[in-house]
Amino acid sequence: MQVLNLKPYKDESNSEIMLKNIKIEGYKSIRRLDLDLGMINLLIGSNGVGKSNFISFFKFINNIYELRLQKYALTQGADNLLYYGRKNTDQIKGYLGFGDNAYEVILEPSENGSLFIATEKSYYYPARNNTYFDEFNLQESWIKNSSTKRNDYLRYHLSTFKIYHFHDTSPSAPLRTPANINDNRILKENGDNLAAYLYYLQEKHPKSFKRIEKTIASIAPFFERFNLEPDRLDETRIKLIWNEVDQPDTYFDASHLSDGSLRFMALTTLLLQPELPRIIIIDEPELGLHPVAVNKLAGLIKSAAAKGCQVIVSTQSVNLLNNFEPENIITVDKVDNQSSFDRLDDNDLDRWLDDYSMGELWTKSIIKGQPQ
Repeated sequence: MQVLNLKPYKDESNSEIMLKNIKIEGYKSIRRLDLDLGMINLLIGSNGVGKSNFISFFKFINNIYELRLQKYALTQGADNLLYYGRKNTDQIKGYLGFGDNAYEVILEPSENGSLFIATEKSYYYPARNNTYFDEFNLQESWIKNSSTKRNDYLRYHLSTFKIYHFHDTSPSAPLRTPANINDNRILKENGDNLAAYLYYLQEKHPKSFKRIEKTIASIAPFFERFNLEPDRLDETRIKLIWNEVDQPDTYFDASHLSDGSLRFMALTTLLLQPELPRIIIIDEPELGLHPVAVNKLAGLIKSAAAKGCQVIVSTQSVNLLNNFEPENIITVDKVDNQSSFDRLDDNDLDRWLDDYSMGELWTKSIIKGQPQ
């Protein structure tokens, strides 16, 4: 297997808020990848080309950081994590470049079918002095419990690598069930504490809360406002209760919401929360949304990015694509049995964009991404 070129990615602007470059080798369908990222990154491509594998790599890194590698690798299976299994691939390599900071990990399969950390490095690059600190042959990462200030930056980023997916809106879905009122530190990946988190915003960040309500009402004209308070019979629990326009005395909770309305509430809360994480990763957020809601979602993504939150989205929505510029878009294809990632170039598409939208270029196969 060819070794990655692990020369640190440097950005002359020295921005401290972005994941600027990612290198992956030997992970699932990704044999080798070296990709620069921007503030907004939309991955497009057909089913099975590797978008979800790229997204899942962040969850993989987060589990390594949270000292859950052994459990995660045993659950997933080393053969399922390595590119075409252990017979073809003997290492998974990852490199995350944050300008003047970087994280690198090399993992190898163990005899029990799990993985262990062969090498883990944290890089810090002051203006004229390249340095790194490494550990070898670990069962779990050392970064989280490191007491050195040089790793504070990495800890802050790696801890926020969550993949948000609000797909499950079935009658018994966590999104629809009551939440513990104290479970409000962050909005969880599946939104099962949405009511508790919104209540926290209502009480502590009323301006952001009102903005969330107004945004929801802009695509759901039946929605007037939330009516959030602890359950009268169990004050440790809270339901997602809301009022319908011109129905002040009628009871409505999450069970009365359509799938699309409920998902949009969760997405709006995620992208309009007052203290945005460094990075937000969303898997197919357009699922079940009305086209008007998809357009509004695009605006929310742009707003979050403008506030310094980097956004990575996997999508198959032509409508969502139409709201963004070529430099925001990464096409994903399957080439020679591996996932291939390419960022679009404005200069290559100028003559097309005079007559066609981005979505039309995609559906007409003028750009990569195999939409059909």
